[in-house]
Amino acid sequence: MISTLHRRTRERPPDGFDRRLLAPMITSSILNPINSSIIAVSLVPIGAAFGAPASETAWLVSALYLATAIGQPVVGRLIDLYGPRRLYLGGAALTGFAGLLGMVAPSLWLLVLARVILGFGTCAGYPASMYLIRSESERTGKDSPHGVLTALAVATQTIAVIGPTLGGLLIHLGGWRATFAVNLPLALVCLVIGWRRIASTDAPHGGRWSDIDLPGIGLFAAMLISFLLFLMKPQAAHWYLPVLAIAAGAGLARRERRAERPFLDVRLLAGNVPLLATYTRTLLTALVGYCFLYGFTQWLEEGRGLSAAGAGLILLPMSATAIGVSALTGRRPEIRGKLLVGCTCQVVMTVLLLTLHSGAALWLLVGAAVINGIPQGLNNLANQNALYHQAEPKRIGSSAGLMRTFSYFGAIGSAAVSGAFLTPGSGVAGLHNLAAFMLAAAALCLVLAVIDRSL
Repeated sequence: MISTLHRRTRERPPDGFDRRLLAPMITSSILNPINSSIIAVSLVPIGAAFGAPASETAWLVSALYLATAIGQPVVGRLIDLYGPRRLYLGGAALTGFAGLLGMVAPSLWLLVLARVILGFGTCAGYPASMYLIRSESERTGKDSPHGVLTALAVATQTIAVIGPTLGGLLIHLGGWRATFAVNLPLALVCLVIGWRRIASTDAPHGGRWSDIDLPGIGLFAAMLISFLLFLMKPQAAHWYLPVLAIAAGAGLARRERRAERPFLDVRLLAGNVPLLATYTRTLLTALVGYCFLYGFTQWLEEGRGLSAAGAGLILLPMSATAIGVSALTGRRPEIRGKLLVGCTCQVVMTVLLLTLHSGAALWLLVGAAVINGIPQGLNNLANQNALYHQAEPKRIGSSAGLMRTFSYFGAIGSAAVSGAFLTPGSGVAGLHNLAAFMLAAAALCLVLAVIDRSL
């Protein structure tokens, strides 16, 4: 079993899900999305402060993506081995340190280092939360309420939406360094409530240093770094990066098949086709969603002639729809139905983009945003619930972290795709080419939902 989570608690836990865990779960889970979204409004003032071009400040975004994509499954595996408390508290402390470093960093590259540390520090929240949900299910003998998973999804979606607005307010009040300083009180809250509410446990699976597959982790990191660096700037001159990624991936597969306690149990993963399908749907959903967020927004400003504020207002209904859909449907246990509706809406949205032109009515633009909000609410929630049931209980932390990694693949890939299609002067033709690519990805996601009978 995962662990005797409440072995050392001072008071007897309730018979149902211990809702005292909700506060530390939600608080730690929002650390990553708030730092992912708040940077959007900080790049320009940071560049002005250090005299850095956009090509350099972009590393503030990429650094966190890289660190988190690697760190989520690694930290998740450590949670599987050692339990959530130590990793949760260590991640919170690391987040606070990164916030402090960002407040005093005298150069751009020290800020980039702070973002790397933030990426690793915020890795523990989501895997620890999924671990706690599974652990509570085993303790009570009952399946954890769908409302808990919904609360987790809605919290991360909400904070991602308000992140840029919060960032703008913080910059207005205290300058761009305030967007790093906000991590200090958040980390402190996590430390206090994590210390008080997450019980100390024995390492559930021995917790010996020999259980940590350092060579496997190293090969996994090398594979992801090479692949993600190529995705960020795909060029023929960077041909060696995918070659390195393939070589590291082959070495990882060979190593993990022979390891006694592998970091990634490739045999188990290869045999769990439903979980692989969930990871693929997660990637495709993120790819389509972020293509819309990055590409459609860029076209609104360059092709439709809207201001940045006007484009933001067009996208606002998308976020509200995603949050509302998650809140309304979250307590319903159906997974396949959510995916069928969500994937169909993705297809409809991309078809609508193919009909737009530079003089398109505003209600059509808002309509596209509203339609795109439905899959953002349904697909993300359904994939999260699917993973909870499909992952091996003893690897729930690393499985949850790996799902986030696939989501980052989609996010980084979308930036590369949007940049390839929406070149200067591409206009509506660039939007239509991007929409055709999104349609192919959305259709594939729908096919996977239709044929997956395990759901």
